[in-house]
Amino acid sequence: SSDVWNQVNAVLQDSESILSGLQAYKGAGQEIREAIQNPNDMILQERAWNSVCPLVIRLKKLYSFSLRLERALQSLLESLTCPPYTPTQHLEKEQALAKQFAEILHFTLRFDELKMRIPAIQNDFSYYRRTISRNRINNMNLDIEREVNNEMANRMSLFYAEATPMLKTLSTATTNFVTENKTLPLENTTDVLSTMASVCKVMLETPDYTCRFNSEDTLLFCMRVMVGVIILYDHVHPNGAFNKSSKIDMKGCIKVLKEQPADNVEGLLNALKFTTKHLHDESTPKNIRSMLQ
Repeated sequence: SSDVWNQVNAVLQDSESILSGLQAYKGAGQEIREAIQNPNDMILQERAWNSVCPLVIRLKKLYSFSLRLERALQSLLESLTCPPYTPTQHLEKEQALAKQFAEILHFTLRFDELKMRIPAIQNDFSYYRRTISRNRINNMNLDIEREVNNEMANRMSLFYAEATPMLKTLSTATTNFVTENKTLPLENTTDVLSTMASVCKVMLETPDYTCRFNSEDTLLFCMRVMVGVIILYDHVHPNGAFNKSSKIDMKGCIKVLKEQPADNVEGLLNALKFTTKHLHDESTPKNIRSMLQ
């Protein structure tokens, strides 16, 4: 398990620079507009192309990081679900790994909150793909195709088309983990997730804890982790997180979120609306659906 800790730690150490890279993303909107408005001005075409290429390299770096994150998550799930221990015993025995799992979810929700606010990413990338396919600029520098070949570009397109790409990556990874480990009882995985959700909810509900948090960051950490595990649970459990038999108290979780300043939770409520799988099922109680209207 120290191997797993080291593998995940290496990923988490890079996560801050990934976030600051995303935060600093300025896009090439201006250059692209000018190039499109003046299709015969080759200088403007080249300027737009030369602005977009380094951005595409940066987007590839962010996308590649999502693959490392996916592998890290699967290693953690393996460690936190393996017999003979129950999920609660695992979470108590391997607190360092449980904390890393929480940190991965915290990163994931921060990444997606930022990405939702940067429409430039998709505009830049689709301009890049259109330009490559037309290949109109004769002396166009195509070295980039060695970095981002067509298959990579297709995968990146799908990734950035998601409202919450990192969460989607982790949801798929968790689903794959469960499908690949047929002999492992599903409860082992879902109980780890529901236990973590209730730990976060209790910490957010209990004034003694929240006073001790003394920092908005810790509150946000708990909220993001709670929403992250809810979404994973909803993807992995056949009945999802919202119905009456769910081990997650969804009403309580949403209530805790709604008590926070709107700016802090808008992205999280959106994630529950758009990245869950079962919210609109018949079996979802009406009062829960209306809380997320």
